[in-house]
Amino acid sequence: MDTITVNGREFHILRLLGKGKGGYSYLAEDESGLYVVKQIHHEPCAYYTFGDKLASECCDYQRLTALGLTMPKLLDVDHAQERLLKAYIPGETMDRLILRDEVPAEARQQLQAMCDLLYPAGLNIDYFPTNFIFHQGRLYYIDYECNGYMDEWDYEHWGRKYWYRTEDFLAHFPEKSDGTTA
Repeated sequence: MDTITVNGREFHILRLLGKGKGGYSYLAEDESGLYVVKQIHHEPCAYYTFGDKLASECCDYQRLTALGLTMPKLLDVDHAQERLLKAYIPGETMDRLILRDEVPAEARQQLQAMCDLLYPAGLNIDYFPTNFIFHQGRLYYIDYECNGYMDEWDYEHWGRKYWYRTEDFLAHFPEKSDGTTA
């Protein structure tokens, strides 16, 4: 697949950015710039149950933007093809910075500020570091997923172990900063 469309608008795919529980995200461009196109998939996930993934992403985006979380803007939704068009936030995902021990203190402070918005609203987000980019002094949550708050899935009980070079983190990201494996 060299191109992908969102409501008839054609984009050239530059590369796969990542695959998550709900879809594939591609870096794509057209004459006006760079974007992320997320294609919803329906592959099974052993640890998560889904309903309507596209509707959930759209609803979660609304909930999180209403709280003030810093996220890429949702630009378009193609319901027929189950695709989202998102603003592109340049930069590396946080796992790359954690791997090199280069996480700015501001990133962790901003993550805590996100928790301070989410917890009183009864919500958790997916704190896995591949879902965050630190760009020009701001931490962005680049996924739109959120769920009802549960202690076991909050930052302190689950996410924190992936935001530092812990055994849990290294089990998921065995590559060292020099490109070798752990």
